[in-house]
Order: sequence, then structure tokens, then C-alpha cells
Amino acid sequence: MKKFLKKLSLLAVLFASISFAQTDSVKAEILKDFRKMGSNYYAYPTPTVKYTKAPAGYKPFYLSHYGRHGSRFHQPADHYHELYNILARADSLGKLTDLGKDLLKRARFLEEYAAPRAGDLTQLGVQQHQGIAKRMVKNFPEIFKNDAYVEAYASTSVRCVVSMAAFLEELRAQKPKLNIHQESGKYLMSFINPLDFGKIISESNTPAWQKENEKMYSHVDPSRMMRTLFNDTVYIQKNINAGDLYSKIYEIGNSLQGSPEIEFSFDDLWTAEELYARWRAQNAWWYSVLGNNPFAQKQGLENAKPLLKNFIEVADKAITAGTPSATLRFGHDTMVFPFVVLLQMGNAGIETSDMENLHKVWRDYELVPMAANVQLVFYKSTKKDSPILVKALLNEKEQTLPVKCDTASVKNCPAAPYYRWEDFRNYYAK
Repeated sequence: MKKFLKKLSLLAVLFASISFAQTDSVKAEILKDFRKMGSNYYAYPTPTVKYTKAPAGYKPFYLSHYGRHGSRFHQPADHYHELYNILARADSLGKLTDLGKDLLKRARFLEEYAAPRAGDLTQLGVQQHQGIAKRMVKNFPEIFKNDAYVEAYASTSVRCVVSMAAFLEELRAQKPKLNIHQESGKYLMSFINPLDFGKIISESNTPAWQKENEKMYSHVDPSRMMRTLFNDTVYIQKNINAGDLYSKIYEIGNSLQGSPEIEFSFDDLWTAEELYARWRAQNAWWYSVLGNNPFAQKQGLENAKPLLKNFIEVADKAITAGTPSATLRFGHDTMVFPFVVLLQMGNAGIETSDMENLHKVWRDYELVPMAANVQLVFYKSTKKDSPILVKALLNEKEQTLPVKCDTASVKNCPAAPYYRWEDFRNYYAK
């Protein structure tokens, strides 16, 4: 573990020292922490935030949440098998360099350790949800006092069920008297994760997007890496699908930050510029599939609407009840992405055709790191007839929304990040 952390520290310093265009401040920021280029494998960063004080007289009483499962092992298992088999075959023919042989050792370990766990939650993933639960109680103690009611629902995926279990275990540790209801079932998938992701990808793959995608991948060149792994260029040309292997190394390597017990990484295989180019292509791909992409049909956004409807309907019931409570939902990045885009949190809903500069305004690792979560926190006042207020958090950070308050007809419109529930509901119900 110490060896692993030392390596990470050295790599971070190396990346930060590389020269790059000073005009791209986003690039400078990203290269300071190579883990961000892990895209949706980025391990959840512990937030350091200070919340805006609620308007006078207001206290939180209800919280509505949707969270992605925590860090997991890469999937499918076939990717581990293929990486190992490609390298093992080349080694048997004497076609690996010293670096290639070292990668083979790592691939052999992953074949034995990670492949049987493909897609499963890691221990870091467990800890991420425990941390979020602990901070939730600390940040909003009024919601979790005494025997407050907490309902929790999870996707049928095992990693989501285990994430929910870790979260609730911490809630019980913090507040033993809570009245907790939990379940997972196929009927819940109608709002937890209703989309057919394969269909979404297919519908996003329009000719217009293919053209843009080709532009992004024109910056991605696996040839240097292949030459450092294999000692025969003719063998590479005849036997290695360089682009496919490059992608597997990218994805498997990025997943390793979610398993700190594994004392190696794949970072020595990359230059900073190569990794940056590959991440930008990945970022644009996510935007094309689940973002507000003008080149695609935006079916990902359509599939987030049942979740938004569920948030609104359940919140209305909680407001009517008026007692402290929370609704927790545990699902996947394929719902968090379109949900935050649909809500237009911050820059999430931005529409742009400039894929070359997309990373300056829309970054996947900020939206859906492992254990990504959306929280709507509801407030009520002790003053009679005062409106219910709500604020939105993404990964525990306050967000601005496009919701407007009619200052001509409403006295004392709240300032962001607080919004009247009536305004919020009317805007998103449409």
C-alpha cells in the first residue's frame, strides 16, 4: 500500500511538471491529478465544502437522494482474460519487451484476483458510501433525529445492494433509533435504472456523431505504447488490434484506483499527453450518449424522466407528512449522468457542438465519479404559510439550477442555492 501511494505521488508530480499550453487552464488542472482522467472510474473525492446558510427560520426536514454504487472492479471479466491471453501468447513467441513482460505479471495477477470479482464493489467502494452517509447525518442532523423514517431502494445489481447496505450500516451506527425500510427488486428498476443502455448507445451513434467521434480519436495514437510492449512491429501489425488493446489498458488501469490494496498501476505505460487525449475522447463519448449532445437523439435524457417524476411525487408525499424523513436510491452512472443533465445542474446541461473544447465546460469525472450522488434537501420555516425551500447537491456540493422565482408576484424570493419547491416543481414537472 505504501509503495502504491508513493508511486501515485511521484506520478502526480511528474504529470504536473510536464509542459503544456498555458492557455488551457483545464488541462493544467487535470494533469495535476492523473486519476481524474479515469473518467467514470474516478474514485470519489472526499468533498471539502462549506454550505450556504439557510434563510432565517428555515430548517431541513426531508432529503431525497440518488447515488451511484461505489468503486468497483472493472467489467466484463473477458477484458482481463483477453489482456492476459494477448500478452501470454506474445511472450511464448518471444515478442514481449521487458516492459511487456512486467505488464504480463500484472495481467496474470488481475486474471487471478480481479477477473473473478469483475463488476463487484471494492472495499474502497464500501468506505465511500459509509463516508457519504456519515457526512449526511453531520450536515443535516435535523432530518435524522430520533426515529425518523428512512426508505432505501437499490438496483438489482449486487454492487448497488452492497452499496446500500454499507450506507445504511453507517446510518445505524450514527443514529441507532432510525426507522429504516430497505428493499431491492425488479419493479423498482422502472425509475432506478429503466434505460436499455445498448439501445441508447445505438441511437446516439448517428452519422453526425461518428464524424465528431473520429475527430476526437484522431488525437489518440496507441503506436508508441505498442512498441514499448512488443519487440516486433510486424508482429504488432499482424496480431495485435492496437486500438482495442489500448482501450482495455485504459479501462482496466483506471479501475485500479478503486482497489488500493493492489500495489501496482498501469500509469507507467502512458505519457501524460496520451492519457489526456484518450480521456478527452472518453469524455466526449459519454457526452454523446448521456449528455445534451446536439449530434445525437438524446434518448438518455428521456430515460431519466421516470426518476425525476419519482423524486417529485415522493417529495410531495414527504412534504404533506411534514415529519423528518429521507429517501435513498442506489443505482448506476447511466442514471446519474442523464439525471443531472436533465436537471441542468451547473454546466451539466450545456449544449455544445465543439467537441474539441468540450472538456473546458463538461467533465465526466466531476459528474459521475464512483459513488456519485444527487441530494435534494428540503427546508421548512417555523413561520406560518412560508414556502417550502429546496437546494440541490451534486457529490455533496451545492448547485445552481435554472429554476426562476417570479419577483414581481413573490415577496422575498430566496437566493441560490435555495429555491421555492413550488417553482422547482412547476419547472421540472413540464
